Amino acid sequence: MAQKPTSAAFPDFVLEVETETEGTYAKICALTQRGINRQHNMQTTEVPQDCDDESLPSALERAVQSSEVTIAASGVWSSQSHEMMMDWWYSGQTKNIRVRHVKAAVGDTEYETGPAYLVGLNNAVEKGQKVSAELDIQFDGVPDRTAKVAP
Repeated sequence: MAQKPTSAAFPDFVLEVETETEGTYAKICALTQRGINRQHNMQTTEVPQDCDDESLPSALERAVQSSEVTIAASGVWSSQSHEMMMDWWYSGQTKNIRVRHVKAAVGDTEYETGPAYLVGLNNAVEKGQKVSAELDIQFDGVPDRTAKVAP
């Protein structure tokens, strides 16, 4: 019998920033879009495939040089998160953040956590509309993964 996939919806993918109280996290209010990008930066090397016949094409072999995790988010600019976001950007420092995968199965990654920079903080507005926000967040290193435990 076919098994229906278990999927996650918007409230099941949560971005949180550590508050002034260590270990306490808060959502960034009014985000309507968020995504996480995990990327390996690759190096390639041309390797001859035949020592006797060097006229044959070489093969490209690849290796991971580095890894990075970034977050893009956007939505409505809210007064609830205004000062937290402004302070973070103007400090030029990292803040601990976490991405929560609410629907993760027990034993699977529930949290990706670590220090991150708020690289981009953009606001715009059009007459008759609300002020929008676009965020570019980059982990300083690769985040730690924490598995979900049984309740």
